[in-house]
Amino acid sequence: MLAEICADTGRPQPTRNPMRVWALSGVERLAFPGGRTAIYKYAAEPFTTEDRILRAAQKAGVPVPAVLGAIAREDHLGMIIEDLGDEQRTATDADGVVAAVALHTAHPAHFLPVLDGEALAALPGLALGHLKRLRNKGRWEGDTSDIGEMLDALAGAATKRAEGATTGPWGWVHSEFHPTSLHITTDGWRLLDFARAFIGPGLLDLASWHGTISDADPDRLRDFMAGYVAAGGHRDTLAERGGLAAEAWALGWHRLWAVEWFIEQALRWINDPSKDEVYIEAVRRHLTTAVELLEP
Repeated sequence: MLAEICADTGRPQPTRNPMRVWALSGVERLAFPGGRTAIYKYAAEPFTTEDRILRAAQKAGVPVPAVLGAIAREDHLGMIIEDLGDEQRTATDADGVVAAVALHTAHPAHFLPVLDGEALAALPGLALGHLKRLRNKGRWEGDTSDIGEMLDALAGAATKRAEGATTGPWGWVHSEFHPTSLHITTDGWRLLDFARAFIGPGLLDLASWHGTISDADPDRLRDFMAGYVAAGGHRDTLAERGGLAAEAWALGWHRLWAVEWFIEQALRWINDPSKDEVYIEAVRRHLTTAVELLEP
């Protein structure tokens, strides 16, 4: 695909230098004759619309790397984007609120999937369906009864707790909004990694900023949300929803959204039984947090 993109865009064939490779995607730096460079990103389903999303984000005024050429073929995407160079520094919370405001106030692409209250409320049931199919394949059959029980409890409360999903900020959600997705150089910042963007509650981006490795910290998120409002974020950001404080709602639903994705990934996209224990542990940890925060 890279050779075809270069041919279509009038570029010579480059030297390829791998930077990062994951199970479903990879990133390389390309060096063209004459000293020019670019970034090549390739991905399999479900990450094959990122070129369209980046172009729509740029059109909407969000600072992102420019797409120089792309091909989607047979459930795979290859795209060449501009090389932003080396980072000047790691993004801070202050940088994060500026980027979040810029994204959430931009007009979202019409083709993005929508995660509204009904779709949020469906997440526990979807996760239970994935779990059932894994067990039908002879996987996740060990001591995982607690996972099913927590999902059942969350399913029973999901409709109530999903209330307020469309309360502002509502619109473009990056979904992988972390400091590592914000590339800062002397020329300013650019937002990267849009492959799983959707239309939904912007609070999920704010909840994802501090990551999921450490324990959820509602007080820390509350402070981050307050900074977001002060930087021009939606005035209803701190409003209660679903009978919960905004920070608990955001962290709880973000963890449950991640759980559904992890179980589907284990079943469908990765489908590697040797990695089941890693996924089970991550799902159990995030589900425990979601139950604590969403209070089913």
